[in-house]
Amino acid sequence: MQIDEMFIRQAIVLGIAIIYWAGVLLQARRVRKSIGRQPNVKPRGSREKLLWLGWVLVVLTWMILPFVVDRDSSYALLRLQPSMLNTAGLVLGLILVLTGYAGTHWCYASMGNTWRIGIDHEHETNLVTRGPYGRVRHPIYLFQVVILTGVAVLLPTPLALLIIAVHLSCVWVKAGDEEAHLSSTLGQEYLDYCSRTGRLLPRITGGG
Repeated sequence: MQIDEMFIRQAIVLGIAIIYWAGVLLQARRVRKSIGRQPNVKPRGSREKLLWLGWVLVVLTWMILPFVVDRDSSYALLRLQPSMLNTAGLVLGLILVLTGYAGTHWCYASMGNTWRIGIDHEHETNLVTRGPYGRVRHPIYLFQVVILTGVAVLLPTPLALLIIAVHLSCVWVKAGDEEAHLSSTLGQEYLDYCSRTGRLLPRITGGG
């Protein structure tokens, strides 16, 4: 029986969403058991709650995307772009989502029990510079964007691009908040670290 290529695209997008976020929950459980407390899973303060709302919208839209897109949709946001519905696009999208997923687990391994979801204001924070953190300050966010780019390649619609834009906006604000906290707690050590790393991409020139 021949499997429709669109079905494969939809299955990959839905499957990686379920596997990725189930992995986040498992990571949170593992760290909680190891350190004896929640790794800042619940948002604190109105600013963090607003960011979480943005991420909830991203995740929910990501999960329903495979069910609502269509080549002939009357809604422009949901209309698939036929020029990208080819085998090359399928392969590229799969490579991107797998790369992003593998990169996320590389980050988990590098962070170990220092992994947190929210900012930890109550406990001492150790600076992690292993693995991808040697070049990028927020590689988990980077790999999330890689996955979402793969989603946009697999299901090329304006809505998929909107998901990336919303997610990027949230992580940029969150990254800034995390950096402000770490600068105030770690001082010069963190400032030196920032001088040799990029926020979401490796530093190439003098830009931050």
